[in-house]
Amino acid sequence: MRAILCVAAFAAVVTFVHPVFAEAPPDPAAVKEEDGKYFDKEDNPTFKVTNGSTDWYTYSGYRRYHSECHVCHGPDGEGSSYAPALKESVKTLSYGEFLEVVASGRKNVNTSHTNVMPAFGDNPNVACYIDDLYVYLRARGADAVGRVRPAKHDDKPPAAQQAEDSCMGVKK
Repeated sequence: MRAILCVAAFAAVVTFVHPVFAEAPPDPAAVKEEDGKYFDKEDNPTFKVTNGSTDWYTYSGYRRYHSECHVCHGPDGEGSSYAPALKESVKTLSYGEFLEVVASGRKNVNTSHTNVMPAFGDNPNVACYIDDLYVYLRARGADAVGRVRPAKHDDKPPAAQQAEDSCMGVKK
């Protein structure tokens, strides 16, 4: 029940707090760190890759992407015949737009084809890790990580475990 409330709250926040922005997302360079999570100059979650090692959230995003997204969007965000390359899309979507599309879905219809992105706002395996997915795709879009599983990554920060437990409804 707690997980459902957490996911419902996520969907409400995305719908009402994050307006759609017309401008491109800011430079993905990390300028600050809080509890192992990195942020760009606009306070959007971002990646940190140094000496071939990724931060935990980029690694987690890789895992979540391959668990939930790659079937439609292709290996490592490269796209497919029926879903766009998220590696490229994340370069033009703001953080708010990304959250809105993932939570609420999207439908693109024209004379030659129909693309439908289902809503994942009620799927805790996506909603609880939405920032991780965004961070991973930003790293892919900036070519900071390759098409393979990151070989080295930071350990999972306690804050990440606490957020996961809270969102998934784990009782301690």
